[in-house]
Amino acid sequence: MSAMKCFLWVVLVISLDLSSANSISSYNHYRLPTALRPQKYYLRILTLLENPDDLRFAGSVQIVIEALENTRNITLHSKNLTIDESQITLRHISGSGSKDNCVSSTSVNPTHDYYILHTCRELLAGNVYKLCLPFSAELNRQLFGYYRSSYKDPVTNTTRWLSATQFEPAAARKAFPCFDEPGFKASFVVTLGYHKQFTGLSNMPVKEIETHESLPNYVWCEFEQSVPMSTYLVAYSVNDFSFKPSTLPNGALFRTWARPNAIDQCDYAAEFGPKVLQYYEQFFGIKFPLPKIDQIALPDFSAGAMENWGLVTYRETTLLYSPTHSSLSDQQNLANVIAHELAHQWFGNLVTMKWWTDLWLNEGFATYVAGLGVQQFHPEWHSRDKGILTALITSFRLDSLVSSHPISRPIQMVTEIEESFDAISYQKGSAVLRMMHLFMGEESFRSGLKEYLQLHAYKNAEQDNLWESLTSAAHQSGALDGHLYIKTIMDSWTLQTGYPVLNITRDYSAGTAMLTQERYLRNSQIPRAERVGCWWVPLSYTTQVEKHFNNTGPRAWMECSNTGESVPTTIDLLPGPEEWLIFNIQLSTPYKANYDARNWKLLIDTLNSGEFQSIHVINRAQLIDDVLYFAWTGEQDYDTALQLTNYLQRERDLIPWKAALDNLKLLNRLLRQTSNFGSFKRYMKKLLTPIYEHLNGMNDTFSSITQQDHVLLKTMVVNVACQYQVGDCVPQALAYYRHWRSEANPDENNPVPINLRSTVYCTALGQGSEEDWDFLWSRYKKSNVGSDRQTILSTLGCSKAVWILQRYMEKAFSPKSGIRKQDSALCFQAVASGQVGFLLAKQYMMENIEFIYKYYYPQIRALSSLLLPFSEQVSTMSDLNKFRSFANDSRHFLKGIRQAMQQSLETMLTNVQWMDRNYQHFSRTIQHHL
Repeated sequence: MSAMKCFLWVVLVISLDLSSANSISSYNHYRLPTALRPQKYYLRILTLLENPDDLRFAGSVQIVIEALENTRNITLHSKNLTIDESQITLRHISGSGSKDNCVSSTSVNPTHDYYILHTCRELLAGNVYKLCLPFSAELNRQLFGYYRSSYKDPVTNTTRWLSATQFEPAAARKAFPCFDEPGFKASFVVTLGYHKQFTGLSNMPVKEIETHESLPNYVWCEFEQSVPMSTYLVAYSVNDFSFKPSTLPNGALFRTWARPNAIDQCDYAAEFGPKVLQYYEQFFGIKFPLPKIDQIALPDFSAGAMENWGLVTYRETTLLYSPTHSSLSDQQNLANVIAHELAHQWFGNLVTMKWWTDLWLNEGFATYVAGLGVQQFHPEWHSRDKGILTALITSFRLDSLVSSHPISRPIQMVTEIEESFDAISYQKGSAVLRMMHLFMGEESFRSGLKEYLQLHAYKNAEQDNLWESLTSAAHQSGALDGHLYIKTIMDSWTLQTGYPVLNITRDYSAGTAMLTQERYLRNSQIPRAERVGCWWVPLSYTTQVEKHFNNTGPRAWMECSNTGESVPTTIDLLPGPEEWLIFNIQLSTPYKANYDARNWKLLIDTLNSGEFQSIHVINRAQLIDDVLYFAWTGEQDYDTALQLTNYLQRERDLIPWKAALDNLKLLNRLLRQTSNFGSFKRYMKKLLTPIYEHLNGMNDTFSSITQQDHVLLKTMVVNVACQYQVGDCVPQALAYYRHWRSEANPDENNPVPINLRSTVYCTALGQGSEEDWDFLWSRYKKSNVGSDRQTILSTLGCSKAVWILQRYMEKAFSPKSGIRKQDSALCFQAVASGQVGFLLAKQYMMENIEFIYKYYYPQIRALSSLLLPFSEQVSTMSDLNKFRSFANDSRHFLKGIRQAMQQSLETMLTNVQWMDRNYQHFSRTIQHHL
């Protein structure tokens, strides 16, 4: 049967879902059999968007399959698709085997989404077959697979519907039957059918558009054949969007798409996207291989963005930018996301991991290289340094838990794949790649990457393949001694959980230092003997006299024995007893450095003097982060830590302040529930007042700030200053909000400075009335800018009125409230992060977990983000036990986020431990530092 006949049968005949009648297959391995290999898909889909009560699609897929081994089964993936089995055909198209074949029966494995076709005759190795499967389904509401989205047309006030895809990691099977694993690459010829009022987009350029043979005003749009790619990168959309064109020197077409009433917000993305794509062509030494690339802003989208080859999809907040509504932080985040997704066009798309075990090769690389891309075009943002610190702070916190996981981890279930999209794959993956870049040097690193990409282009690879190419390049250039291998070094970072703390003890009379390492853990119940592990550590360091803070290459190595045990290392030729020593120049390696008491004192003395800037800004941030960690777990006392943080009264740079405020926020979350919070609040005001005054407080001085990172510094400092009632912060915030409320047209005229809006809104609602809340909610409903709407949603939870917060949580999970599903977790977090909201949100989640589960099902990964505010604030054994009981009683609903639940419970335990071990000591100590 031809593809057209196969397809028409689905459209014209009501087909039955026979999967429920299928037998259960005995094949239960989590990976597809390897006897067959798809070569090409002919995918033909008709999308019906005219009837809002019946949004659906129907189509056929012809899969050209090569048999690598003899087999009687064709095992592929299919989920929630109606397949009319009477219309399935199987034809032999080349090779010496019999030309007649058919499907005799089918079976399913619901655990792994297998749809198994049993053939009439054996498929013979070396032969090629064509399988035709007709299918249909509803355009789902789940934001995964092939799903529906909508927006309100402001001219006609009607709802406009569109369709979009999100297939990573394992949802292509929800859109068409396929071999839905990254290792089964094939070419795709996509043909979309739709009403002619719409536009069809897919990975490749349009080849031809023809009138539909039977449906009036419908067309078939066929796209060019794609390059070989994994199913999770296939993408298509039917919409009525507009686009903004850009130009690329190589002639490739570059377009940025959005709903028509938001196309004016595409200017920045349309300018920045082509620039960063060209930068990657030069960085990787390989041209972008497709003839076009589209980037599209979708009103409903679950992830931040998705790197589909040639059709990159984004949330509106990560692609659209309005100079009058989006803050500098919004713009930087947008640039970083675009750079991340375009980096994937090489790392992930051109060369793809063989299996999800090495997801980090995609995400770690895109995260790291995105920082280089943004830095190239916006050096004034210092985004690379900020990205380094953010990556390390984020991954240090998660990876100091026993319940963390290795960068490269075994994967057997789809839920495990989804749990791997976390700070370990992204941020820690990025940090270890930067470490490797720095110890290899620019030339050998880029040479090795280019070799790897060229060797495995359009194919799949494992991390060992990357190590081979990089070792070859490092040995050729002399960047690495012949006895050292990238695999030996990097496996210690990617195959074991956690990271080391280096304990550095100086012998001041001998001018030496002894270095030992152990795994750093926040859980103090774990005995030292069990903190095992050994990492190959490139040792960069400098001294008070040298101050060689630009030399990030290793001056020595901390090595591991053949049996994987740590080997203590001695560093000699060190300075005298009046000079400090600093390891880990510019945080070049993800470890923590703990010194003897004298060296800490020397560092603290310098920081609290006029010479504090003689220590590199990243290392100032490192010292803050390290000493506050060590004080938390008892390796240092809080007197030492607070002596160090006292220097912040002098600090005027963003990065040390970010390290400090991220750590001090955790103390705030515990202490604000206690009687001694007043002392901590006074200490914070003492630290913040000088920098608040230096930055002219809440005054709108942004236009006069010459350094862009000082805009971010002011944004961050003012936000915290209002929380601690520093200076005139709160009165000024309230005055801005009153001024805005008095505007005749507040949706057009907002007098609140763009970069202060989050702080002003939150402060005003925290002290405001129901009318203040309703005013902001009205602005949300009328806003046309994604970043603006996100700012509002994140601050509506700042109210301290119990009933308003309760109402807001209910809105967050109501499909008719105007809050999109993708934003519901943001709203819940906004409530749960507040001191009043914490108690309400805790009760709401425990009482409504089944309802929340059903709201997100089957994509329940969003549940994990609801846990974060609780893990930061639970600090009593009573509350911890309640959460343990909740996790046990609700395990049916939480099984898909088991890892996140374990990590949350362990974090809560470390909070309880802190209260038991440190609270009294900290409360006494902080009095001496006021």
